[in-house]
Amino acid sequence: VQLQASGGGLVQPGGSLRVSCAASGFTLDDYAVVWFRQAPGKEREGVLCFNSMIGSTYYADSVKGRFAVSRDNAKNTVYLQMHSLKSEDTAVYTCAAGPHNYNGPYYFANKGYGLECWGRGTLVTVSS
Repeated sequence: VQLQASGGGLVQPGGSLRVSCAASGFTLDDYAVVWFRQAPGKEREGVLCFNSMIGSTYYADSVKGRFAVSRDNAKNTVYLQMHSLKSEDTAVYTCAAGPHNYNGPYYFANKGYGLECWGRGTLVTVSS
């Protein structure tokens, strides 16, 4: 049972990047998927929570309108698409999976408590 985040890199301000969260050993679509990020010297913060069971996505205010989520069930992968990137988006991005019965505000407020599987992060650097 494993999650792996990948696709991070260096991107210029205003640019776009897509990072992936691939699952092995379980079906990712059976779980809520939450993306977190942690910038240097800052606490981990929730980015978005994707609940495939009810088809809804909860976004942090800081990324609303710029970030989106998509999935490829054949690849057992969820993607985080990031647009209009800013320097303050620089962070290590990590995905995690947990029960559908908890929602984004719960997972965000509790810093991911209740999530059952965590992936290793991928670094996104927004800089010119």
